[in-house]
Amino acid sequence: MDMRRIVAVLAEDAERQIRDRVWKLAPSDRALALEAEAGLRDVVGPPDVQEALPQIKRLEHLRETLAVLAIALARTHGRLAWFLSGALNALEPVLRWRALPSDHGGTFGTVLPSPEEYAEAEDAVRQLQEALARITAESVVPGCVHPDRQADGA
Repeated sequence: MDMRRIVAVLAEDAERQIRDRVWKLAPSDRALALEAEAGLRDVVGPPDVQEALPQIKRLEHLRETLAVLAIALARTHGRLAWFLSGALNALEPVLRWRALPSDHGGTFGTVLPSPEEYAEAEDAVRQLQEALARITAESVVPGCVHPDRQADGA
């Protein structure tokens, strides 16, 4: 399964859990999810911007997304942690990528990704960013002062 499909399934599950009120984001988790969403948006730009970058910069940006997700994961627990863990798992292939030739040495198991693989990973990051934006928006009940409470005060 490709990264985009894994992220799509992850996002669908998260949105369903929020809609079914299985997952209720606490204000601190909502703030952390918004912070992660902003971090992803800052690191990976639109396709035309990313594709114009040298491969080494594209890989650098993808690794930064892993850092954004890992830092957020380290600061939470429960369903948000599980979601972030799934996101990191989806992007795991990036950890094996390199942008430089091996020059007669060992590569520690790294590989040179294709332009299509870069595009797939960047699309997956954009999907994650959009999913985090939807998750945080869906956790807010219209007319409610507290995002983690139902409109009837429960």
